Amino acid sequence: MSLVPAPDLAPGPDLSIAEAGAALRAGRLTAAGLLDAHLARIRSEQGAALHAVEVLLEETARAEAAAADAAFAEGRDLGPLHGIPVGVKALFDVAGLPTTGGSRVPAPPAAADSAVVARLRAGGAVVAATLATYEFATVGPDDTLAAPPARNPWNPAHVTGGSSSGSAAAVAGGLLRATIGTDTGGSIRSPAAFSGVVGLKPSHGRVSAAGLLPLSPSLDHAGPLAATVGDAALALDAVSEPGWRPAAGALGQGAEGLTIGYARAWLADDPMTDRSVLKALDDAASVLSLAGARIREVVPPEIERFKDAGATILAAEAMEGHRARIMAHGAAYGRAALKSLLGGLLLTAEDLALARRAAALLTAEMDETFAGIDALLTATTLAPAPKVSAFAGGRAVWTPMRTLPFNVTGHPALSLPCGFAGGLPIGAQLVARKGAEDMLCRIGHAFEMATDVALQRPPGFATA
Repeated sequence: MSLVPAPDLAPGPDLSIAEAGAALRAGRLTAAGLLDAHLARIRSEQGAALHAVEVLLEETARAEAAAADAAFAEGRDLGPLHGIPVGVKALFDVAGLPTTGGSRVPAPPAAADSAVVARLRAGGAVVAATLATYEFATVGPDDTLAAPPARNPWNPAHVTGGSSSGSAAAVAGGLLRATIGTDTGGSIRSPAAFSGVVGLKPSHGRVSAAGLLPLSPSLDHAGPLAATVGDAALALDAVSEPGWRPAAGALGQGAEGLTIGYARAWLADDPMTDRSVLKALDDAASVLSLAGARIREVVPPEIERFKDAGATILAAEAMEGHRARIMAHGAAYGRAALKSLLGGLLLTAEDLALARRAAALLTAEMDETFAGIDALLTATTLAPAPKVSAFAGGRAVWTPMRTLPFNVTGHPALSLPCGFAGGLPIGAQLVARKGAEDMLCRIGHAFEMATDVALQRPPGFATA
């Protein structure tokens, strides 16, 4: 598969959030016109084939776009996403819609917006769609469900990654510049890596989980997927709770003088690592070095310890949260989600208590890893996206990732494109101290500016 460089910027969907915002504020573009351009992209043959959108919110989106234009005309600026169309994963409550979680299990209409949707709307964003997810943010894709899974724009024979599958596909396919997903074990960062976009899992607690259908509250995070680091930073700032440093505050400051710890052993010593991924990460370290950063190899806590603690917490909390729903509607669950959730029945309260104690120790050890470094570099996934056919019949397939540790510890983590293998994207992961999303975005933006990876578009999706 050949790689196609992005064309010159086209009006509308191909403008960055900052570029579109500048045009909106200068009167060169209207929110209504921008929404029309995105809706046309979503409804196009290529857009529809991605199966990224669960519900298109056209009526309310048009009203929100009109309100955004009226606010601009009155001289009111509501924030960085004012007038920008966005989408949210189908786990967030949207008033008047059932929060399906990508499932056939019956759900009543939400009485109110989730905190994330409320913040987006208060900031003038145009909430254009709810987006596909693996069922209840568990595992997938699952062809035993009614709706087809989202497809990877780089190659539809390969998965988009989960569970924020529609959120990633919508950005990678150019349908939306930014979406809001969730991440319990890697569900923002894995699809970002597999789909060649940016995924930002913030510090635990930075984005409110109110009105979010939970999977494992101790590990759940909400955050953006976006076309660029700058877009992701602006989207995160729009949905963050008060009191956090702006993620976009250090964009453009470069990597000069920073120290980045490279957790190379987490890749090189794992037999599941694709050699193309290791080469891409080595190259990424070299790019950051040439940009002025000091690269130092570090050895974080053993990955298996994170897997043991994180998997136990996730399974126990997920089963507890779904117990009543399974008792009432178990037959409506897809095969993959039900099998995954029922594994939690094997765990005891003592198992969960031990896992939580281990998580606390691992968090302290990871905090110590950041002594003397500004950020940590590692892979997001150890291989490119697997084929959809591997998941036929609702089979669960392990995709090796390096994401779960930072759900366990709550540190912010950013996945951004760093290369390709066989025409499929590879993601680098940057991790920072809690509350240091601005550092992640500073380094990620410096990497983008030093390479052309972020300029690549999936074949067939390079033009409007």
